[in-house]
Amino acid sequence: MSVFVRHYLRCCNKLNRICVITRRCRTYSTAYNAELYTTTKIDKDEPTFEKILIANRGEIACRVINTCRAMGIKTVAIHSDVDSDSLHVRLADEAVCVGPAPSAQSYLNMDVIMNAIKQTGAQAVHPGYGFLSENNEFSRRLAEAGVQFIGPPDGAIRAMGDKLESKQIAKNANVNIVPGFDGVVKNEEEAIGHAKDIGYPVMIKASAGGGGKGMRIAWNDTELREGFRLSTQEAASSFGDDRLLIEKFIDNPRHIEIQVLCDGHGNAVYLNERECSIQRRNQKVIEEAPSTFLDAKTRKAMGEQAVALAKAVDYQSAGTVEFLVDSQRNFYFLEMNTRLQVEHPITECITGIDLVHQMIRVAKGHPLSITQDDIGINGWAVECRVYAEDPYKATFGLPSIGRLYKYTEPEHIPKVRVDSGITEGSEISIYYDPMISKLVTYGSTRKEALDTMKKALDSYVIRGVTHNISLLQDVLVHPRFIDGAITTNFLPEEYPEGFKGHKLTEMEQLQLVSMATSILMRQLLKDRTFLNQTRIGCKGSPQKVLNLIVNIENQNISVQVEDLEKSYKVIIGDRIVNVNKSWSISADLLDLEVDGQACSVQVISHDAAGNLKIQFKGTIYPINIVTTAIAELQSLMPEKKKPDTSKEVISPMPGKLFSLSVQVGEKVYEGQEVCIVEAMKMHNSLHAAKTGIVKSVNFDAGDSIGEGDVIIQLE
Repeated sequence: MSVFVRHYLRCCNKLNRICVITRRCRTYSTAYNAELYTTTKIDKDEPTFEKILIANRGEIACRVINTCRAMGIKTVAIHSDVDSDSLHVRLADEAVCVGPAPSAQSYLNMDVIMNAIKQTGAQAVHPGYGFLSENNEFSRRLAEAGVQFIGPPDGAIRAMGDKLESKQIAKNANVNIVPGFDGVVKNEEEAIGHAKDIGYPVMIKASAGGGGKGMRIAWNDTELREGFRLSTQEAASSFGDDRLLIEKFIDNPRHIEIQVLCDGHGNAVYLNERECSIQRRNQKVIEEAPSTFLDAKTRKAMGEQAVALAKAVDYQSAGTVEFLVDSQRNFYFLEMNTRLQVEHPITECITGIDLVHQMIRVAKGHPLSITQDDIGINGWAVECRVYAEDPYKATFGLPSIGRLYKYTEPEHIPKVRVDSGITEGSEISIYYDPMISKLVTYGSTRKEALDTMKKALDSYVIRGVTHNISLLQDVLVHPRFIDGAITTNFLPEEYPEGFKGHKLTEMEQLQLVSMATSILMRQLLKDRTFLNQTRIGCKGSPQKVLNLIVNIENQNISVQVEDLEKSYKVIIGDRIVNVNKSWSISADLLDLEVDGQACSVQVISHDAAGNLKIQFKGTIYPINIVTTAIAELQSLMPEKKKPDTSKEVISPMPGKLFSLSVQVGEKVYEGQEVCIVEAMKMHNSLHAAKTGIVKSVNFDAGDSIGEGDVIIQLE
């Protein structure tokens, strides 16, 4: 890789100036290749900006840098202290430290960012998504400074950013809207009054919100009271605006959005739809384009209404109009996101249009180079959001933090795109969104795209944090998802008790047991090859046949495995299975064949006691494998009792203790809320598991806490 000099501009707040530090470092690249996923040719002779500052971090900053490079534009990255060695910082031509880790003091700090723009001479700013991307004050300040905001005018941001105003504008533009109260809800009692007028269920959401934050569904008065309080807190924390609105919640809807693209010359087009119905906590998990549900007539009607709304606010740039669609294909305006959407890659895949390129062209004043007739649907694309989350906890995921000590993206697979902002060694912290990457696959048909996605997820190596690949894989193979019969309630309906991992079929269990015992046999033979190995077990001839007891999913299975010349012969009951030997035990990803069928597994851990953790079909399965003699001895060992934690309130995730509602000596009741933990901008209410007296409170509001920390203890 080439080596070049990069200027790191670090913000010295105490001196109120910018310090320039020069160092040498290597260039990096991500898996995204514009030539592979778009057909738009970049005209390098077309006038454009010389330098763009990207007011964001992570994968979206890397994504923007890629297109800027293709256009010959220099880039400036901004970063917080903890992001100083992040991938987007390494990729950019210059980088500016804008403050400490908390977003409010860095990525949301307009004064420092404006100073960085001035010092680096950036002519334009791309905001990405989140942070300041939909902040009309930031857009206005840039305009006053003579810097181009790569996004819509501040008037459009303001109008569409306020859900109350946007709803009225949509109504005036003849866009279908959801029934609700046209105003700000001031308190819980007023909310209950409006809810009774509208009729339960209702949706409470932040007027200035987005990304699922500050949103709650309420089915009765009690849920509405709690939802109002938590939504108010989240809205104030995430957006600095605690205003809420209330509207009818459409039960069992689909969430389908339309991508629009507009210029400053009166041209506007829609780039078809994205199906975003697989969600948890109102945040998208899996998206695809096009939707299996829309017909040509509905697609055209939704697209035309989206364009009408954009024109009503003189929109210029890329934007997304979100709709709820019921079972009869009636659709209702939800909101407009006045920025580049997280899931934009799937639109790029099926249209061949680089949206970042178009945004930069429009910001420079060029008219759109495409018309509505140029836009078709070419193939199918699917996006999985890979998060550093434990999908077995809470409502399909609580954040996980840590260092990625092993990380390999599945970019070796054709028609796979990985938009990420991390590399091996990166830290996933409590301060920002826990997304690891956006994994995108493309195919000529939906089946091809889904098959490629399953293979890509199997091949994705992520160690150091817990991730949600198990949930993603399980959704992809669910019959209802395969049939396209999905709604925004898919996850709670199909996993009413929460996600418990993939349930192995009889054949899958046979395959996993066969592979696990073959891996154990290979490991035992490999251990004998070390010259310094002096244990008694290594003396004599190696055993070619092992009689084993495999414990998996609380079942004991008798297995015999034999080491043959070209395979391992595995006998389970009356079944004989052959596992190939053309794989390396030291590889992170093992591509095996079980009776000729390809299977990919990852050995997460393996100890001398025969305990293995193997990732298969996305789920990590704990497996214990011992000889029959050891199994007989184990059966005589007493079981270790689990400790009683019912008197403890334990943090299920790392984060910050946002508030405490009890004190020492106070009596609390079973189910009572005792504290709120804030993790990655989401507020999580914790409750007492039993009635008792508070014995101790081990943390204060505002303290950082780790997963498993005991916050409150009862007598």
